[in-house]
Amino acid sequence: MNLHRKEQIILANLALLFVLFAALAIPLVMARFHITRVPTAVAEIVVGIILGQSGLHWVTVNPTLSQLSDLGVTVLLFLSGMEIDFSLFKRQTKAVQASPVQLAVSGYLSIIVMSSIVGGLLKVSGLYAHPLFAMIVFSTVALGVVIAALKEKELLSQPFGQTMLLLAALGELFPLITLTIFAALNGASTHSVWLLTLIFVAALFLLLRFRKPYTFFVKIDKSTTQLDIRLAFFIICALVTVAAGVGAEAILGAFLAGMVMKLLQPREETQDKLTSLGYGFFIPIFFIMTGVRLDIPAMVQDPRALVLIPVLLLGFILAKSLLYPILRRRFKSQNALSGTALITTTITLVVPALTIGRNLHLLSAAESGAFTLAAIITCLLGPVLFNSWFKADPNDLPKTRVHFIGANIMTVPIAQQLAEGLYDIILYTDLPENYKTYNSEANIKLLPSFSQAALNEAGAYDADIVVLGYFDHDKNYQLAQWALAAKVPRVIARFETKDVQNDRYEVLASHGVEIFNTLDANIALLRSLIETPSTLKILTDTTAGIFEITVRNRRFTGMEVRSLPFIDEITISQIYRDGQFIAPHGDTQIHLGDHILFSGSKNAVQSIRQQMELLN
Repeated sequence: MNLHRKEQIILANLALLFVLFAALAIPLVMARFHITRVPTAVAEIVVGIILGQSGLHWVTVNPTLSQLSDLGVTVLLFLSGMEIDFSLFKRQTKAVQASPVQLAVSGYLSIIVMSSIVGGLLKVSGLYAHPLFAMIVFSTVALGVVIAALKEKELLSQPFGQTMLLLAALGELFPLITLTIFAALNGASTHSVWLLTLIFVAALFLLLRFRKPYTFFVKIDKSTTQLDIRLAFFIICALVTVAAGVGAEAILGAFLAGMVMKLLQPREETQDKLTSLGYGFFIPIFFIMTGVRLDIPAMVQDPRALVLIPVLLLGFILAKSLLYPILRRRFKSQNALSGTALITTTITLVVPALTIGRNLHLLSAAESGAFTLAAIITCLLGPVLFNSWFKADPNDLPKTRVHFIGANIMTVPIAQQLAEGLYDIILYTDLPENYKTYNSEANIKLLPSFSQAALNEAGAYDADIVVLGYFDHDKNYQLAQWALAAKVPRVIARFETKDVQNDRYEVLASHGVEIFNTLDANIALLRSLIETPSTLKILTDTTAGIFEITVRNRRFTGMEVRSLPFIDEITISQIYRDGQFIAPHGDTQIHLGDHILFSGSKNAVQSIRQQMELLN
């Protein structure tokens, strides 16, 4: 007996070794043969099919791999919850075009309607007897695959990418909640459905409880404690435990845990570490074991399952078909079609949903395999068609919105120069005579007054940068307070005179307001002219200049300075990071959020800014 037990342990360890080796080899092989259009998750499922009972029989399901697979799907749903961009739900000013939120909500409602129709048709045809469960499966979207495709094309900051991201987020959140309620109503659990609300109460409690301590963790954290990671797994375990306690599915608790963690606004390093832990270990095991569990020979022997595969594939396509006319309301035909193909992609939630379905005796192993294979085919076709059909629209390139409050001899010339680049410029004035003087020179709006209500109504604070160029420093102080209340990312305020006995300027500066006055600027310019005369020539040169850009594009994160694609066109003098200036060398790595100061041609800076400041 002991010998048999040892053999089982050895076989289990060998199976785990095979799975981990496959997880390591898959991305290496894909990189070697430049396989870029097939999602890694799909490749892992295919390799699992080869290693499992449908192929070589090298890997069989055992308790160790089952537990690691369960942890994998938990971490996958947690990271999916962290991918939701809650800033997309902020109130937006009136726009002529449909907003990403409007398109996503109306688009997903069409998916629910079409999924219900497809589920009903399957029941009528006798191919599948549970239309509500089929509707849930057909309405899923692979959030992770969609995000990867959008990141690759650097679209997450554009209206198209935001729309796709919201659609994919709804395609995981709605099926998760619906599936949980469905399982509670149809399962053997004696818990009341109303107890499911306790999961959301627990999520809200954790969010409020750890909002302030999280900032405290940052101050005392060190490499041997990793408090941010410990907090993440505590939140996962807490909400998964609550979910199990009220009769809900663990995956709902994991997804809500990811949303809570996202709302806690973790550091970039925390997100990177959690992503590395998930996609580096747990998640590949889940996808590989999904393939291992598939019994394709049994499906081939079942004629009904063979018929189901193309029918279910068509069902996944039809469920998303009404997206096309909705996306056409804002995007050109080709991109609307490519977006529809991308949202057809589904796998992340299908596999755990099918597991629940089998536990509820809603489908056989052959039917589950047919659903899985149809979902895998969508993952193969969707990203490939998206990459082939999508064409970038120059009109979608994001511009930095700069609003000047105060139109005068100083602000108008600056606005005119910035308007020629990647800036969307609006000036606001409450003086009719200034409006008449400068109206033909720049984009100016006349307001009845500079009251808080009038400025908010005009959308003056709906900007990336607000420049307060009013001559009255008392008024500028008030305007700066309103801008801070409106959470404007950058506020630049002009104060020509300062009262040394008044600390309100220091208060504004402590809140991030950037303060300037023409006297200090002239002094600095004259000193520069004396000490470094060439600097002034660069500043006033019409073909070259000194510039600063902020790295927002993750594509450049970790890249060495010498490897930047445009390094031959510029000279980097300083990198401002975490409150300190760094003297760059060839092997200096670029970090997300770095402020790079460089000199170069004004003709090249627009392209460089567009690449590095693209939110991706």
